[in-house]
Amino acid sequence: MTMTAMTPAQGLKMPPEGARLFAAGDPSLTTHYATYGGIPDVTGPQLLEQVRMSGLSGRGGAAFPAATKLQAVAAGGVVIANGAEGEPASRKDAELLRRAPHLVIDGIEVAAHITGAHEAYAYLRADVLPAVRQALAERRTALRITLVEAVDTFVSGQETAVVNRVNNGPALPRFSRHRIFHRGVGDRPTLVQNVETLAQLALIARYGGVWFATAGTPDSTGTFLATVHPVDQPLTTAPTVWEIAHGLSLRHVLEPAAGIPVQQLQAVLIGGYHGTWVPLPAALDAPLSRAGLEPYGAGLGAGVLVPLASTACGLELTASIVGYLARQSAKQCGPCQFGLPELAQNFTALAAGRVGRSGVDAVRQAAGLVENRGVCKHPDGTTRLVRSALRVFADDVTLHQHGRCLARIGDPYGGAR
Repeated sequence: MTMTAMTPAQGLKMPPEGARLFAAGDPSLTTHYATYGGIPDVTGPQLLEQVRMSGLSGRGGAAFPAATKLQAVAAGGVVIANGAEGEPASRKDAELLRRAPHLVIDGIEVAAHITGAHEAYAYLRADVLPAVRQALAERRTALRITLVEAVDTFVSGQETAVVNRVNNGPALPRFSRHRIFHRGVGDRPTLVQNVETLAQLALIARYGGVWFATAGTPDSTGTFLATVHPVDQPLTTAPTVWEIAHGLSLRHVLEPAAGIPVQQLQAVLIGGYHGTWVPLPAALDAPLSRAGLEPYGAGLGAGVLVPLASTACGLELTASIVGYLARQSAKQCGPCQFGLPELAQNFTALAAGRVGRSGVDAVRQAAGLVENRGVCKHPDGTTRLVRSALRVFADDVTLHQHGRCLARIGDPYGGAR
C-alpha cells in the first residue's frame, strides 16, 4: 500500500528547531508531553510506510534500514530495546536514556504496534536502569516491558548476544540457522533495535517521514547522537554527547570540541573501537554522512568521534584498543580465541618500535587470517581498525620500524615525551 506523506496533526506540539531527541528540558513525563505531545492514532502499516519514507537507519552501528528490519519481524513476536552500549568510547545511549527515557519507551510501543508484538524488553546498562524504571512508573502502558540488566562487555550488545541474555543465557554471540526476526526470544520472532533508533521512531510516529528527512542528507536522514572525545586525553576523560544533523562537516563538529586549532589534528577515529581512522586535516570538510565518509572507507557506526592531536601517537592508541578488543572476544571460534591475540601482540610490537619491516607484514598476515571468518563481526571490526591505522599512520609506521615515532620525532623510544 502506498501512503501519502503524513503531516503533523493539527495542534500537535513540535520540538524546537534544531533540537529533536534532546528537546525536553527534563526527563519527566509531564515535560515530555509538553514538549512533544502525544502520538497520533494510526495503523501499523501506516506507521511502517512513514518509517520507510523517513529513510531512518539503525543508530546502533550497522546503519541497517529501520523499515526493512521492522517489516521482517512476523506478528506476535517480541521487541527488545538495546541499550547495552558495550562500545567503551560511546556514551550516547546512556545520555539519551537519562535525558529522554520516554521517547525510547514511546519508540518501543511504536515498534510493537508496527510488528504486532505483545511483549517487550529493555536491555540496559546498570547505570541507566533507575532512570528507565522511574519513567515506566510514571506512565501506563498496555505493553509489558521487562527491564534486563546488560552485561558490561564489548560483545554483549551484539543482537544474538542480547537474545541469549534475555533467554537467561550468557551474553555471547551465537550462530544459528535461524535469523532472530524468525526465531529469537522464546523461539518467537524478535526485533532488536538500538534505543536511539527507537527514540527516532517515536518522532517519526508523531511528525511523519517527510518531516524527519528535513534534517540530514538524502542518503543519511535526520539527526544522530555523537559522542565527541577531548583531544588532550582521548578515551580517558568524559566525552560530550551532541545531537547533530547528518551532513554537518567534521570541521564544524571538531572545531568547538578540540580545544586546539583543527589544523593541529592528525586524524580522527570515527565509529568507535570497530571504527576507522580518517586523516586530518585532509578530511576536515567531509560531511558526516554515508556518502561523505565513503571516500575514506569510514562510516559513523555508533556515532563516536575521537580526534587525535599531532603530538599523540596513533599507533600506540590503536595498539591499546586492539589489545582490549582481543581480551573482549567471546572466545567461541578460532579467529577470536587465537587470531585476535596474535594480531594484538604483533600490533603492540609495531607500536613499541620493537620490530622492523617484518612486523608490518606480521600484522597484515594476522589480520588476513581472522577477517571474514568469525561467528560474529568482532574480528572484522577489529581488522578494519587495524587496516585504517596502517593506512592513515603510514609515515609513522615507517618510523616505528626503525624505533622512532612521528609524535616524538628525533627522540628514541624510551625517552621523555
